[in-house]
Amino acid sequence: MSASADTIYALSSGAVPAGVAVLRVSGANAFDVLNKLTGKDLPSPRRASLCSIRNRNNEIIDQALVLVFPAPNSFTGENCVEIHCHGSRAVVASIFAELENLEGLRPAEAGEFSRRAFENGKMDLLEVEGLADLLQAETEMQRRLAVEQSSGQLSALYDGWANRLTRARALIEAELDFADEEDVPDSVSTRVWEAMVELRGEITSHLQGGGSGEIIRDGFKVALVGEPNAGKSTLLNALSGRDVAIVTDIAGTTRDVLSVDINLDGYLVRLFDTAGIRETQDVVEQEGVRRAVLTAETADLILLLQDNDSTPKQSVGTFDNQSFLRVRTKTAIHSRASGDEFDLSVSAKEGIGLVELRSVLKREIEKRVGAGQTLVPARARHKKRLEETLNYVSDALDSETLDLAIRSEYLRLAATSLGRITGRVDVEDLLGVIFSEFCIGK
Repeated sequence: MSASADTIYALSSGAVPAGVAVLRVSGANAFDVLNKLTGKDLPSPRRASLCSIRNRNNEIIDQALVLVFPAPNSFTGENCVEIHCHGSRAVVASIFAELENLEGLRPAEAGEFSRRAFENGKMDLLEVEGLADLLQAETEMQRRLAVEQSSGQLSALYDGWANRLTRARALIEAELDFADEEDVPDSVSTRVWEAMVELRGEITSHLQGGGSGEIIRDGFKVALVGEPNAGKSTLLNALSGRDVAIVTDIAGTTRDVLSVDINLDGYLVRLFDTAGIRETQDVVEQEGVRRAVLTAETADLILLLQDNDSTPKQSVGTFDNQSFLRVRTKTAIHSRASGDEFDLSVSAKEGIGLVELRSVLKREIEKRVGAGQTLVPARARHKKRLEETLNYVSDALDSETLDLAIRSEYLRLAATSLGRITGRVDVEDLLGVIFSEFCIGK
């Protein structure tokens, strides 16, 4: 059972007012709480029952559907109750007022329901993180990535690798302990290391997809870069569909980095509008130019903008990041420049070329993500532990002159690193950070 003996409650649905509000109660006293609120015996498990929710004076607060989930067959692994009431502020506040007066009951902290599910073995850490990502998913690709993780598919992959490491260690131990016995084949070591070479290849391939997971989860970062009045802010507003950035004819209007998120056919794209890059004596503008260069160097893609009727002074070679596209802007104006100098042309004000630009951005994303990519590490924490696992497996394979016991220890360390991803071992210091990502009631 959970380390906490308290029974907790929270609003688990969206903010009120709403058509329906879902109140969740979890803990040893959850069923007693429902009995006091309704004055009735418990309904059958997992079957909705219409009940009157009453206050201490036996006055009806609301008519609500209630469900009970006896332990261990609940989200948290404890006795759980859900109350589906009308979602007005008054109804929810009245029910909360009754719950506050019950002994042994307290409001849940952020992520506490999910934490109890983890502590009671209902979910592992990967599934918990996937659930957090699913709750925050804004695009279709983010949803798919989160579902793969929250449904246990990624956990099954890592558990399978951990089991293969454990089996390899067991065979090595058998060879060490029973080398003279006929039951242990002479070729055990050969089979073990062939299996570990195969495993190393699988982990390496899996890690190579880590970048695509981060792009899907955190967004594909695109920096709009160019000289003052190249049309960066106008293009940002056109792509986002709203006036995010101030647009004027005055050079140096944009002083800081502005960002906006857009949903591009299921992918999250983060657009960054930067200060115009030029030599200036203005201290504030100098800082804006510095931030513009830094943003460009850390972006996944640079759109280097040049308006249609000027000669470029900014060199792409200034940026460490060489992933860029040359974009000619203000194409509705008569051009002195050759179209061959650019990858594409747009006129944000007239809406010319925006469809093509979106298509190009999507192709760039798919080039990085890969078609049909599944089961990829989604967080930096996962990648770090996988890199540790890969290093330990490589150490075991590349240390042929070392004692078998030492090589076996490398495999044990590899399995431990995998276990830290799913939360099987040594993750107490991570729990507060991970569960703080959740909203109250989940």
